[in-house]
Amino acid sequence: MESIIAGNGIKKGFPVAGGDMFWALKGLKLEIGKGQLAILRGKSGSGKTTLMNILSALDYPTQGDVFFQGKNIAKMGEKERGRLRRVRMGFVFQSVALVPMMTAYENVEFALRLAKYRGNRKERVEECLKLVGLGSRLHHLPQELSGGEQQRVAIARAIAHRPEILFADEPTAELDTNTGLQVVKIFKDLAASEGVTILMTTHDTGLMEIGDVVYQLEDGEFVE
Repeated sequence: MESIIAGNGIKKGFPVAGGDMFWALKGLKLEIGKGQLAILRGKSGSGKTTLMNILSALDYPTQGDVFFQGKNIAKMGEKERGRLRRVRMGFVFQSVALVPMMTAYENVEFALRLAKYRGNRKERVEECLKLVGLGSRLHHLPQELSGGEQQRVAIARAIAHRPEILFADEPTAELDTNTGLQVVKIFKDLAASEGVTILMTTHDTGLMEIGDVVYQLEDGEFVE
């Protein structure tokens, strides 16, 4: 399978008192194929969010390389990385961060405008909200939606501009088990229907079997 993102020797260090370094990531190697649902699992403090931030060009590694579609994003300047995040990547966070005064439709459409989407925006917004099961909730404000529905709007917003990879940091952490499973099933369906690769972090052991590939992190290292 062709890889979309790969990391080699990824280290992340933070200076601590006395001139020493705390190594949050300790030389990681990974590869994620196109169209896969990949899961980064680990307890709080294991390094999974740090690793996701590096893979998604939100942060630089202290050492090592990160290849996105064959290009080393660890060597790119911030302007090029910013365009990469805006156009070719999508993001879903634990906090859905929807604009409270905008409807579900308007939240997704706003993201398309930011990404300078050149297709039919109305068609694409409606398509994405239907993909996540909210075709009948287009004109509801966030406060009129449940937590699970809000997260689905956030997912529709993240995939609307047709990114090649979607990064989801603890997207089920604020949801009950059943709703969390529904959200991950949406991810799985989107990987199949949209061809998008999805990398999500979680500490939930119940989601392990759903991923195509699972990386377990402990103290900045992968474990079996």
